[in-house]
Amino acid sequence: MPITATTRVHGPSPAVAQLIDAVERRTGIRLSATDEASGEIELLIDHGSSAPEGYTLEIGERAIIVGADEAGLFYGVQTLLQLLRQDDSGWALLGADVADSPRFPRRGVMLDVARHFFGVGDVKRFIDSTSALKFNHLHLHLSDDQGWRVHIDAWPLLTERASATSVGGDPGGFYTKADYREIVAYAASRHMIVIPEIDLPGHTHAIGVAYPELVEAPVLNDNLIADSARLGQPLPVAGETYLGWGVGHSSVRIHEERTYDFVRDVVHELAEMTPGAYIHIGGDESLGTPQADFDLFAERATAIVVEAGKIPMAWHEMGSATNIAEGTVGQYWGKTTPEGTHAEEAAHFVERGGALIMSAADVTYLDMKYAEDFPLGLTWAGTIDVRSAYEWEPTAVLDVPDTAILGVEAPLWSETTRTLGEVEQLVFPRAAAQAEVAWSPREAPERGWESFRVRVGALAPLWKAEGIDFHPADEIPWSAR
Repeated sequence: MPITATTRVHGPSPAVAQLIDAVERRTGIRLSATDEASGEIELLIDHGSSAPEGYTLEIGERAIIVGADEAGLFYGVQTLLQLLRQDDSGWALLGADVADSPRFPRRGVMLDVARHFFGVGDVKRFIDSTSALKFNHLHLHLSDDQGWRVHIDAWPLLTERASATSVGGDPGGFYTKADYREIVAYAASRHMIVIPEIDLPGHTHAIGVAYPELVEAPVLNDNLIADSARLGQPLPVAGETYLGWGVGHSSVRIHEERTYDFVRDVVHELAEMTPGAYIHIGGDESLGTPQADFDLFAERATAIVVEAGKIPMAWHEMGSATNIAEGTVGQYWGKTTPEGTHAEEAAHFVERGGALIMSAADVTYLDMKYAEDFPLGLTWAGTIDVRSAYEWEPTAVLDVPDTAILGVEAPLWSETTRTLGEVEQLVFPRAAAQAEVAWSPREAPERGWESFRVRVGALAPLWKAEGIDFHPADEIPWSAR
């Protein structure tokens, strides 16, 4: 179907406007909106026509997208844009007859803005590029040892004293409440739900820079000392900004009631700004926290989230605590072959009436290098080429019912990424692999590596038009147009 300046689009205004803008960015052609149902591209919503977020797409003499809801229509538009091609005769849409809906309800990406800070504009670009792959959740890692990134009225020194720097002494920053609400609203316009994370009780050195009375003295374990020496990074010092990226040395004071006043204030202020159902409270790598103390904190912190009207989320280590709040959702970041007690910890969330998000580090972590010589990223979970990111099965990792798996999340930790362009090099094309793992049934006809590598290669012109700084991995036959 040819696309020219006379092509008209009819349908709900947000979807029409997004389609027109995207086509213009890709082709330079400005389509026109029409109030008449005779437009060459027709966008419709038919509630209940398929599963939630689903759509049908037919491209022949006309292009017709029918979404089961507004999200489904949005995702149908993204597929239509992927079928836009240029040849010697001009621009056209490839013929198609698609009926599509997601396998998992939770399809997420995580952006760590604590190790390196990314401003509102960068986060919006990240939302644009990842929602186009049909991701529907954005997990923002808002606090860590290196910095605190969102303003809290009740504890103003967090952003006043603990937000100015990033790893290596790079510039920091934070979101005002207006900034945070702007991100949440922008994500919602792309059918993406924001999940804020405040990492507790470990990864809390920055809290101690602002409020020393809340945090224990750093625990300098042997691995931290060795890694800091190898990387030429400083060790953490109580009350001073931490510029390294070692882990496991910090903890809030678990037996101080003021600590829970702090957690309650932070959670309630975040809950007030966050329309989504979840608040993530971390729980990972609390290496210096005795198990009994960790258990006590996990019980109280998850209860505070429930008290605020939200569903608690936590990294899988929090499953080691017996009395986490019922319904708490765990995020598994162990490997595809579980090590140690990781599988048992993850399963405990299910036993307590919760569910799991799969973020197996050796296949989903977007901050791992593609290969040993790649200039960005780390290798502690291994190297992850695009095929490895694609060829894994979320329900095959843990011994829990398939129904306990809510979906997949691909995290991007920012120790080595100082700019959004560097983030994009690590994220793309591997995020496309995770998007398909989360969206498409494993038995779907085209759900295989050889098909995927060709289809993702065809996205190169679209990504270039959108200004995405993707990595042109050798595994992929990249299309020129």
